[in-house]
Amino acid sequence: MNISGKVLLFDPFITGNELASHIDIHSLRADYILISHGHSDHTGDALTIAKNTGAKIISSYEIVTWFAKQGLTNGHPMNTGGRFAFDFGAVKCVNAVHSSQLPDGSYGANPMGFVIEYAGGAVYYSGDTALTMDMKLIPMMCPQLTLAVLPIGDNFTMGVADAVLASDFVDCYNVLGVHYDTFGWIKMDHDKAKQAFSGKGKTLHLMTIGETREF
Repeated sequence: MNISGKVLLFDPFITGNELASHIDIHSLRADYILISHGHSDHTGDALTIAKNTGAKIISSYEIVTWFAKQGLTNGHPMNTGGRFAFDFGAVKCVNAVHSSQLPDGSYGANPMGFVIEYAGGAVYYSGDTALTMDMKLIPMMCPQLTLAVLPIGDNFTMGVADAVLASDFVDCYNVLGVHYDTFGWIKMDHDKAKQAFSGKGKTLHLMTIGETREF
């Protein structure tokens, strides 16, 4: 995600993801890497990309500390409820309902979502989460959202029906779907998912891996 001239990468999982086998992680650019929780399908390539690019990791205190032990000492630790201004805008950490464990089995801290506030709007990246009433707080705390990035694959996170409700809760009509199709348990019907959102007057964007799009 390019915001104010800075490239923000969220939860990089490329190596080990058969759907992304055509992506060369060594060609990726990033100024910041935001990590919502510790699972390997969200932290998988963060170390390599951060070392290649010098990107700063933004995550929970525990996850930033874990990466520091692996040589990444320029991380920025945060926690749920906190807000901090960076050179691209501000990051507000919000609640997510999920689990979190780092790849070596160590404690991955509480999962989080992020609201990225920038000149002209805000983006909500929920991370892996269930539908939660806490989402209703986001429009009270933050500028009008231009985009909500929500999981839609079900089984491990919200499914489509709950994600439609989540878009109501956060008052956003423009949704980017994530966390689907990667594993057999979360494969879904794309047309039905888009129809579920369009039936509520909303737009669901489903991007192919490697695609770029402006919102």
